Amino acid sequence: IPGVVSLTTMNGSFNAIAQNLNVQRLYEKAFDQVIISPTPLWQFVAGQILAGALRGLYAGGIILFLILPVGTGLKFNAVSILILFLNGAVFSSVGIVVSFLAKNHADVPRFSNYIIMPMAYLCNTFFSTEQIPHGARELIAILPLSQTSRMVRSISVGEPARLYGILVLLAYLTVFTAIGLYFVYKKK
Repeated sequence: IPGVVSLTTMNGSFNAIAQNLNVQRLYEKAFDQVIISPTPLWQFVAGQILAGALRGLYAGGIILFLILPVGTGLKFNAVSILILFLNGAVFSSVGIVVSFLAKNHADVPRFSNYIIMPMAYLCNTFFSTEQIPHGARELIAILPLSQTSRMVRSISVGEPARLYGILVLLAYLTVFTAIGLYFVYKKK
């Protein structure tokens, strides 16, 4: 369940931003209106990341609400919510970058199929990564979804989480936000 909740926040956040911003930019030309508006572009990017993170968190919250009657004994606390929010923020910022890299509407699902979907299955969500060969295992371990799944899983069973994963998520968020800001300002 912690892996599925982490996966849900990733998918909800990425899809909400990547698809929407791609359509706004390429087809509706609504992004052009944002560029000429008096709103600072960094605020637009921050708003997109915040909106995507909240959408992902809502989606994960629905999963948590649905498992309440099951009585799993899993524990989720404020740190879990913070980690899931950061996961959503990371993938929202990835969604911004992908929406600017996409040349047409089919490019966003293509990225999702080749990057997001494999990450969903390999990043400690449905099964342990212990059986994955060395080298690949270490590469997968540094991915943001792996960090999120590991921390949320540890907290949910009452074990201490290795919170350096929060620093990893913040590093991903910083890098992808900077790249997203570059694309937004370049478009202007």
